[in-house]
Amino acid sequence: MPPRPTHLVTGASAGIGLEVARGLALSGAHVVLACRDRAKGEAAIAALLEAHPDASLELALVDLSSQRSIRAAAAAVALAHPALDVLVNNAAVVCKARQESVDGIELTWATNVLGYHLWTALLRPSLEAAPAARVVNVASMMAYDLDLADVEWKRRRYDASSAYAQSKQANRMWTWALARRLAGTRVTANAMHPGAVATPLLHALAPGMSGRTTAKGAETAIWLATSPEVAGVTGRFWSDRRETPCSFRGLEGEEALWRLCEEMTARSAPGAPQ
Repeated sequence: MPPRPTHLVTGASAGIGLEVARGLALSGAHVVLACRDRAKGEAAIAALLEAHPDASLELALVDLSSQRSIRAAAAAVALAHPALDVLVNNAAVVCKARQESVDGIELTWATNVLGYHLWTALLRPSLEAAPAARVVNVASMMAYDLDLADVEWKRRRYDASSAYAQSKQANRMWTWALARRLAGTRVTANAMHPGAVATPLLHALAPGMSGRTTAKGAETAIWLATSPEVAGVTGRFWSDRRETPCSFRGLEGEEALWRLCEEMTARSAPGAPQ
């Protein structure tokens, strides 16, 4: 019997991430649930195993707003899994008031954008070591207000919805830049919109709004991670398993975003000047 492929999902203790982890486990993969909170992560694994006793699951602890945590967790994951078949970048936050991460970076940007960037960069060798790997980035149709000169809301008046939407616009643009850098490898990168899903994040952005189920919101991410229909397909935006046009495309802007992410994560690299 061939070994199970290894799939990793961030923000997997609840919501869309938990349902993506469930779907990937049911596909036969060994699933690493990357969670910030140990108790919640262990509870998620226990619940999945109760429902699906044959699932192969593992917990990885990481705070995706903390670059030190990302570096330590990625090193541990890479050591345990030299080959990684799927990475689903899902973890995200929305902050009603402006907050800063432990690195002194606005928290929404630190988690939703720099978290994707640094985590993926550190796991790239494991992705490239797999026979054919996929990166699936959870983005959103709620995307606008990206200002590369003020991503941390130091000049503009902070707005929770706009900060979140800015990060989701960046997620898409960053995916296109990543896909270019993966050209010629066996790794693909795509972005997807889960829909308005009934999670605490949606309720924080739109109090009282009802949304689709987390299972429905997870469907496209699971499909992108596992379906032979999209093998080798890269650099595209998807919603409900259909490719969707994305207006946020342009080499100059994407590369400027990539350079900014590189600069904002290089500061935490070992040996970097403090």
